[in-house]
Amino acid sequence: MIELDTHPSGAAVLRVDGRLTMVDAPALRAAVGEAVAGAATTVVVDLSGCEFMDSSGLGAVIAGLKAARQAGGDLRIAAPSPQVLTVLQLTNLERVLRPFASVAEAIDVG
Repeated sequence: MIELDTHPSGAAVLRVDGRLTMVDAPALRAAVGEAVAGAATTVVVDLSGCEFMDSSGLGAVIAGLKAARQAGGDLRIAAPSPQVLTVLQLTNLERVLRPFASVAEAIDVG
C-alpha cells in the first residue's frame, strides 16, 4: 500500500508498506506523478515499512526519480530495509539514490 502525505516543508512523502513488486509499482509511479503535478519539488519515498522490493519496484523508484528531476525537483529514499538496501547495492543504485536514515533526514538535506 502507498500513502501520500505532505510534510510541513512542502515535500511529498510517499510511505510504502509491505512489498513493492510489479503489482504495486504502477501505484508508486502514479503517486509520484501526483506529487510532482502538485508542485512538490522534493519527493521522499519512505521505505521503512517496505519489507521486499523486486526489479519492478526498483524500476518504479527510478521512474519517479526521473519524473521528479524533469520537473526540477528530486526524489529521495528514506529508511530502506536491509533487503531493499541490498537491492540498491547490488545494482549500484545507492550512488544515485543515496538512502537516508529517516524521512526527516531526507527532507533536511534539501
